[in-house]
Parts: sequence; structure tokens; C-alpha cells
Amino acid sequence: MIDQQVSLRGGATCLPVGPRTGRCLVLAAVFVCAACGLVYELELVALASYLIGDSVTQASVVLSVMVFAMGVGSLLAKRLCSHAAVGFGLIEAALALVGGTSALVLYASFAWIGESRYALVGFSLTIGILIGAEIPLLMTLIQRVDRQDAGGAVADLFAADYVGALVGGLAFPFLLLPMLGQLTGALFTGAINAAAGGALVLWVFRRDLTSRSRRLLILLNVAVIAVLAVATVLVDDFERAARRAVYGDGVRVAVQTEVQEVVLTGSGRSSLDLYLDGRLRVSARDEYRYHEALVHPAMNGPHASVLILGGGDGLAAREVLRYTDVRDVTVVELDQGVTRLARTDRALSELNGHAYRDPRLTAVTADAFNWLRTAHGGYDVVISDLPDPEISTSTKLYSAEFYGLVAEAIAPGGRLVVHGGPPVSRPRTFWTVEASMRAAGLRTRPYRISGRLSDSAAGPDRATHRAHSAHGWGFVLAGPGERPELGLALKTPALRSMTEPELVNAGRKMESVRLPGLPPSTLVHPRYWEER
Repeated sequence: MIDQQVSLRGGATCLPVGPRTGRCLVLAAVFVCAACGLVYELELVALASYLIGDSVTQASVVLSVMVFAMGVGSLLAKRLCSHAAVGFGLIEAALALVGGTSALVLYASFAWIGESRYALVGFSLTIGILIGAEIPLLMTLIQRVDRQDAGGAVADLFAADYVGALVGGLAFPFLLLPMLGQLTGALFTGAINAAAGGALVLWVFRRDLTSRSRRLLILLNVAVIAVLAVATVLVDDFERAARRAVYGDGVRVAVQTEVQEVVLTGSGRSSLDLYLDGRLRVSARDEYRYHEALVHPAMNGPHASVLILGGGDGLAAREVLRYTDVRDVTVVELDQGVTRLARTDRALSELNGHAYRDPRLTAVTADAFNWLRTAHGGYDVVISDLPDPEISTSTKLYSAEFYGLVAEAIAPGGRLVVHGGPPVSRPRTFWTVEASMRAAGLRTRPYRISGRLSDSAAGPDRATHRAHSAHGWGFVLAGPGERPELGLALKTPALRSMTEPELVNAGRKMESVRLPGLPPSTLVHPRYWEER
């Protein structure tokens, strides 16, 4: 029995550490590599959601492709098990390089090519294969340092792997992203990955390496860490160059808030464009048409107390504050960074008519859905100026449940107005918004207005915004009691975008193209993805 135990553990005699120490070091490497691997996954999901949109779809693509690729990697790793040490060293160096630079390449493809979906799938596949190849090789290595039954070895490896994934998953949103950002955070993770993998192989298993493979791994790891270090030094220059490629040369402000990236371009009020997470939200060339059409039909009636959901840029508030008999305006905006710019940026504050200086306006930083659950209500007018419903993070703000909360906040005889998207290019989305409002007990009156966008508009979302403007913006006016009538409290020439007869005629046209029978969108059954 003693002779058998010695023979089983005999492989450990050529290692520079004892069996238990070697086992702990292998499990520590598993922990670090698992944490790095999950950071790569989360970084791809986060950046793809920002660049492409629709976080549900991007997360599904990344995770499904990566899990499939991990299975492929595990099968391919069988060929390397006879040379587990050098194979693991090569795989970790490749994973550090690919994972560490993935955010840079993905952002570069978006900035200079305009398409990042293929790069997303390519990185998900490559990173998944490399992660999948780790476990078979690590199983071989842990058995090399301290032989034990297969069940115990698997339990130890997966325990270290899952705990590492937990640490990496928590470190990404709470440490790496806020402290380093997506690009630098990925580069830093790659350097940690290379250092951990290289240290394990070149120290613990150095006697398993030939002199040639040892030199190869040293040079390879030094090269990978050097590339990541140089990229880290140049990342600010890269970001500036990429931002110019995306937004043009007119970028004045680019800040990463706790919620999103906010970019302002243009030299003054007349040329200002506002981008949120790479999508054009406000263009000074045509925003007045949108905001006049959003606000003024809803103000045709009692309007002493007004609630604006979203609209942190202050442009909807500007239109509301044109009414001298408005007593109070409450703006509920999720991103305090947007409201801060609306107060302090010269061009944006001029565009919103210095709305935040008006003592009647109160700004609240909160999620609109959660805020409404505790709101006291009694608002004559509620204006929903929120991101489009096709963005998956916003679908709850276009659900029947959300409109039920809004209905409770409206005073008797009050009105709600919602931007439902372009009714011509995405009719199912628009009429699903309307159906969801009716499901909450609201009586609806749809209408639309055409837009006009100057050819000088720039930025990554230019084509989409131009299409929306050309097809027109669709709105739904609603009330909890009688069906509201379309009309304007302010008459022309006070409004530049429409006259009351044009508004009434637009409402008639919308009724003629109604899509009947659409089910409402709910929290547990969101339906806006059906037209993406």
C-alpha cells in the first residue's frame, strides 16, 4: 500500500513545491482565470449593448455563443493534455491578449467600420474556445501535483472556478467599470490573466518544460503584457480618435455618468446634438418639432401641475414653462449627469431656455417606474419623454403596468402623452404602445407629426434619426376618463411645428391606419422586440 501511494504521488517529486502547495497554487490560478473569463464575458455584453443596443439580444448572443464555444474548446484541449503545462501557458497568453483587447477592437469596428456584430460573435467564439480549453488542462495539472480521485479533483476545480466567476462578476460593475472604464478595465484584466497563467506554468511546472518551450512562454507572456501595457498608455488617444470618427470633430463634452455615456457636439445652440450611449437623442435642427408636438396637445386643458418623466435635457420643460399659469413642474430623470449638463452647459441651457432656473421646476433623480410607485399623484398633465421602447432597458416604461401607475398619478380630467416611436417605419411598436395604454384603462387619441432634419446632422445614429424624422414621430394622448380631444392651448404663430387643424387632421389619419387586435406589452411579456 505504501509503495502504491508513493507511485501515485511520484509525479510530484519533480515539482519545486509540495503536493498540497502545488494543488493550492493550481486552484488559485483557476480562481484568477475564472474571474478574468467572466469579466471578458460581461465586458462584451456591456459594450455590445451600448454599441448595438437591445441588451437582452446581445447578452443572449454572447452567452450562447460562448457556452457553445467552451464545449468546442474542451474537445480541442484533449490533444494538448499530453503537454498540459505548455498548452495551458499558450492558451492563457492567447486568452489574455484576445480578451484584453476585445473591447478596443469592438469599439474600433464600430467607430471606423460602423458594424460591430461580426466582431462581437468572433470574440465570443474565440474567448469561449480558450476558456473551454482551460478545464481539461487544469485537471491534468492538478492530478500532476497531487493525485486524487476524479470526483474530488472535479469538485475542487469547479469550486475554485465558480468562486472566481463570482468575484469577477462583482468586480466588473463595482470596481473595474467605475474606476477604469470598459477599455482600460479589459486591458487590466488581460494583464492579470497573463501574469497568473504564466506564473503558474513557469514556476510550478517549469521542470515539465523544455528550454525551448520555456523561452517561448517567457517571450510570449512578456510580449502580451507589453502590448496590453502600451495599449493602456495609448487608450485615451484611442478614445479621442474613435470619438472623432463616431461623432465628427465637433465633440465638446464627453462624460461617462453612472448611467450612460453623454456626448454633446456642435459649437453653439443652433448646431447642438446630444447623444446618449451613442444614440442621437436631440438635434437642435428639428427638436422643436418633436417637443412642441409632445407637449402642447397635452396642455390643452387644466395644466397647473405637470409631471415630466425623462426629459432631463429640459426641452420638454421649456415648452411647459411657456404657460404662465403653470404652477409647478416635476422632472423625474434617471441620469443626474444629464440634468447637470442641462443646467450648466451653455449651448444646452440656452436651447432649453434656462428651464432649470425657473423656480416652478423641481428635478428629481430617480427611476420613473419606481418613483411612480410612491408618488402622491394629482398631476393635471403627465408627459412621457423617455427612450424608445425598442431599447430593452426601456420596455418596462412602455408596459401596461407602467401606464397603470401613471393613471393613478393623473388628476381627474388630466391627460398623459407618450412618444410611441415612428408609426410609419415601426407600426407594430407604435400600436403596441397604444394597446398597452388602453390595457391600463386609459382612453387614447393617437396623432403624428413629420420631422425635418438638416443634412448637416452627424454622428453614429444619423441614419436612424433621419429615418424617424422623415417618417414622423408618433404620439398617443390619453386620459383616465373621457377620451381627450386634440387641440392646442397655444395657437399659431406661437408654435412653429403645427396648427390646430393640422393636428386634428393628423389624428384622423392615424385612426385610418390603426392596427387592431395587438396585445399589450407587459413586464412578463414584453412585445416590442417583435419588430426589431
